[in-house]
Amino acid sequence: DLQICQHRAPTCCTKKMEESYQAAVRRERTQSIQALNFELKYMIVGHITAFQEAFESLLRFAENRTSSLFETAYRPMAREAAEPVKELFTDISLYILGAETTVESAVLRFFDSLFPLVYSRLINPGITDLSEDYTECLRLTRQDINPFGHYSKNMVTELSKSLWASRMLSRALSLGIEVINTTEHAALSKECSRALVRMQYCPHCQGLTLIRPCVGYCLNVMRGCLASVSELDAQWREFISTLEYLINEMAASHELETALSGIWSSINEAILHAQLNGPQLSATVDKVCGQPKQQEGNLSSANIVPVKEVTETQAFVMAHTSLNNKRREFINYMRRSRTFYASIAERLCDGDLVMRDSSTCWNGEDVV
Repeated sequence: DLQICQHRAPTCCTKKMEESYQAAVRRERTQSIQALNFELKYMIVGHITAFQEAFESLLRFAENRTSSLFETAYRPMAREAAEPVKELFTDISLYILGAETTVESAVLRFFDSLFPLVYSRLINPGITDLSEDYTECLRLTRQDINPFGHYSKNMVTELSKSLWASRMLSRALSLGIEVINTTEHAALSKECSRALVRMQYCPHCQGLTLIRPCVGYCLNVMRGCLASVSELDAQWREFISTLEYLINEMAASHELETALSGIWSSINEAILHAQLNGPQLSATVDKVCGQPKQQEGNLSSANIVPVKEVTETQAFVMAHTSLNNKRREFINYMRRSRTFYASIAERLCDGDLVMRDSSTCWNGEDVV
């Protein structure tokens, strides 16, 4: 009463053994695909981590550089500016990692927080009554009077352009992992599990435990079983092409590194612009927010400190080099995996599963 391993010769199998064999082929097939996927998944996960570490290193450098700007050039507001600076770089990091935020909202939120400090510590350093209401009025006024000129918008444009590819790459890599995971848990059809039992275990029923399937037979069975997985080939190739495009975009003119390392300069230019337009800003703010209490005798011009260009440091150069190397290594590996799903049947029929060096093999019916 065998359902799968029916043969005219005497058999030592039972129906219960066939059921055990079906469970075994399901387990083995999952393990085989997991083993194939492991290297690919390991490489992608490893590079997600490596990219993130390189990004974080660049971000830390840019944040430290920006903090130094306030500590050296704008000391009166350095302590209060620390939190907005930290929030700005946290938001940028979250954006790269795929959070539901935008570069524009992060940058403009930063300048909203910065304006009350610039106004009360640099433009009108005599202000003593910086109440919550007055601070909030200054924040809201920033959006209307544009105290930082085109510098805030330029910063949005530059960062948006350079961070977009990094964000998309981060998302794409996560999607790649999801795709790979789905292949490991694709259900085996009844026909497939029966075909695998016939290929791998039916010879055992006749005592032929050392005979392995013929290569062509194995390929036919595996291709039939993995038809749904093989259909991923076109999408996987497209995925690799997308990765190539994104990595090329990231590498173009080193935009990411340039934009991050230039944040401090954009902020400095924006603050200088606001200071130089201090009298006009004060007149407008007084109309909108009223006049706060002031001490006499402080002049805003005394606080304008020209900032010299900071030279590149070893830390930034190393992070920059590391990111470039990671990009190159990763895309070279991924290019080699372009045919991963097209050749999955061949990979599964490789190694110990089939008989390659002998003329004797199992064809599903007999030893040939």
